[in-house]
Amino acid sequence: MRSAAALLTCPACIKPGAGAGYKAQRFASRELTKGSRKETKGKRRLENRQRSMETKQQHGAESMSQDLSELLKEATKEVHEQAENTPFMKNFQKGQVSLHEFKLVTASLYFIYSALEEEIERHKDNPVYAPVYFPTELHRKAALEKDLEYFYGSNWRAEIPCPEATQKYVERLHYVGNKYPELLVAHAYTRYLGDLSGGQVLKKIAQKALQLPSTGEGLAFFTFDGVSNATKFKQLYRSRMNALEMDHATKKRVLEEAKKAFLLNIQVFEALQKLVSKSQENGHAVQPKAELRARNVNKSHENGPAAGKESKRTRRMQADILTTSPLVRWILALGFIVTTVAVGLFAM
Repeated sequence: MRSAAALLTCPACIKPGAGAGYKAQRFASRELTKGSRKETKGKRRLENRQRSMETKQQHGAESMSQDLSELLKEATKEVHEQAENTPFMKNFQKGQVSLHEFKLVTASLYFIYSALEEEIERHKDNPVYAPVYFPTELHRKAALEKDLEYFYGSNWRAEIPCPEATQKYVERLHYVGNKYPELLVAHAYTRYLGDLSGGQVLKKIAQKALQLPSTGEGLAFFTFDGVSNATKFKQLYRSRMNALEMDHATKKRVLEEAKKAFLLNIQVFEALQKLVSKSQENGHAVQPKAELRARNVNKSHENGPAAGKESKRTRRMQADILTTSPLVRWILALGFIVTTVAVGLFAM
């Protein structure tokens, strides 16, 4: 009698088609196993994805629960660096700034702060901005008016340019004030806290590079008479800003608006750089000393017309003397040569 093992291995004992059925059964079993494994992997992948999304949402909720001032600092870090690294600002930081450039940037800042402070005044009692309303300490429009009068004279309003990039910034400020006043805090944070920080460094650079008076003329924009301690005031401002009631969605929009504010500033700097480059190409670049001297001379002519008449009379007399006779011209020339030699010997 054959053993069971022999029966299983004996080809004669296997019915026709039995091998094929067995193979098909094993194949089906393997496919089922594969399918089961794939399904298990798919479930695990889905669970991991859901877990990851939940973690991100949790982290997002936690981040939005942080102080608004810290969130703004983190969100604008990259664009802040971009603004500092524009050619205009890099040159400024090195002290490579002409009076012409400084006047242009002062004019642009006047238009920007006029729009910003107009909207702030409209919403000074609105809870979305009221806690950070510090007009005496921060507002810059009046200071910029003083600087522009110093640089351009009494008719400065008719002379200052407003580049397209500056106008675009102004339009954005009015749009925000009309539609979304809660976003004004983003623009105020970007401008005022920057002026209280880096602005003080730029003040010293400008005063030295342009040889402006030590008494502060032309630099009123950088002078905050209402702030006795900048560090303490910035702490107060941030604490008030953190106390503003904002939901998750509003905070997110404020962060985006702050980034936009920095980008608008970058566009203004780039536009000013183009204006300066064009001016230099056309040969209109003026040295600071010469331009300031010219402005002061014009001012003296405005205040004393008699001085202008005296100057004309002197020039006329000199012309008459030089045209009287060849002998006089010869004597004058000889006298000039003798004087020059004498001065040279004295200097030695």
